[in-house]
Amino acid sequence: MLNISHNKLNQKVDISEYKAGLKVFHRKHYKHFNRFLAVFFIIAFFIMFLPWTQNVKGRGFLTTLTPDQRPQTIQSPIPGRIEKWFVREGDFVKRGDTILHISEIKNEYFDPNLVERTGQQIRAKEMSVTSYQEKVKALETQIGALTTERSLKLEQAQNKLLQSKLKVQSDSIDLEAAKTNILIAQRQFDRTTQLESEGLKAITDVEEKRLKLQETQAKLISQENKLLASKNEVLNAQVEITRVQAEYTDKISKARSDKYTAQSSQFDSEAQVTKLENEYTNYSIRNNLYYITAPQSGFINRAIQGGIGETFKEGDRLVGIMPARYDMAVETFVEPIDLPLVHIGEKVRIEFDGWPAIFFSGWPNLSFGTYGGEVVAIETFISENGKYRILLAPDGEDQEWPQDLRVGSGANTIALLEDVPIWFELWRQLNGFPPNYYQPENGKSDVAKK
Repeated sequence: MLNISHNKLNQKVDISEYKAGLKVFHRKHYKHFNRFLAVFFIIAFFIMFLPWTQNVKGRGFLTTLTPDQRPQTIQSPIPGRIEKWFVREGDFVKRGDTILHISEIKNEYFDPNLVERTGQQIRAKEMSVTSYQEKVKALETQIGALTTERSLKLEQAQNKLLQSKLKVQSDSIDLEAAKTNILIAQRQFDRTTQLESEGLKAITDVEEKRLKLQETQAKLISQENKLLASKNEVLNAQVEITRVQAEYTDKISKARSDKYTAQSSQFDSEAQVTKLENEYTNYSIRNNLYYITAPQSGFINRAIQGGIGETFKEGDRLVGIMPARYDMAVETFVEPIDLPLVHIGEKVRIEFDGWPAIFFSGWPNLSFGTYGGEVVAIETFISENGKYRILLAPDGEDQEWPQDLRVGSGANTIALLEDVPIWFELWRQLNGFPPNYYQPENGKSDVAKK
């Protein structure tokens, strides 16, 4: 009845006389119900003061503790074509085992004797370098010989110059003697002529003195010619010294030019030898890359490039491998608002997918089926999903994780924070406040020490 009418039936009819009324409107029922409510409120009041552990929940998946233990793909650093597979999916391979063989697809590497022929080119160029080295040595010897010969020629020319100068001095002295002789002959001729005019000398004496005077004059002219010839020899000796210097300077310069040309060719050949050696090494390493080997021991997960004769580019993924030995870890993500509440070394409870668990977030001691973890790394930059990545390692003080866990399966994580009363946690949840901000005890002690 909706009690729309103002005529209430219970006011006009006494329903307590009926059997149903006797069972419902009985004071004992009120008494028991009131007791129940009283006990319930008393228990609820005490429950409000029970400790409740605040926590930060996250969702993640299983991974490995170190990057080298995680599943990886094997790439080829060179392009090629698949020729032969040596493994199957699921096979166990050791480090260095051959996985597949590939062949070359670039035309500049088709020659099967490319490495040997490059080695022949290197040897030929090395012989060319040796030849240029010997030529440089020969030119250095030639330059030394020319330098020595120039010194001797210059010394010879200087000696000749010195002789010419001495001869000039000698001829100059002879010329002065000739001049003295002609003066003497002139005085004798004059004296004889005077005596002949006085009748004291015969005409033959005069003629004899005249002849002697003429001979003396002839000797004077001859001596002047000799002096001029000696001076000319001095000039010739000086010109010879200049000519020798110029001649041997030209010869030595030409030999040095040839030497530098040979050295330039030698250096160019050495550079070509180095380039060929580099190519030889690259070709040798490239030949070893035709066999794709396992970088570490593990299991072949999946062949990404399949078939025979299929081509691929450099860097393309060929096959996936899972390392055989690895340390399990959990990669979880938390909201940015909860990131300041998580610290390195804190304990975390983990619930793995596929393992039954009963978890009470506020009372972790009453939980069942969860495993312990420890925070080992916190990402400093936000991930693509808008959360921060946290890496958890097994807690050595807790029970071991299940042996059948596999990398990639899901996991729920609960980071345990401070203990607060239940009424405070209810008040926080109703107001949408974050958990209490706190620092671990070791962090507080470090701050105090500083």
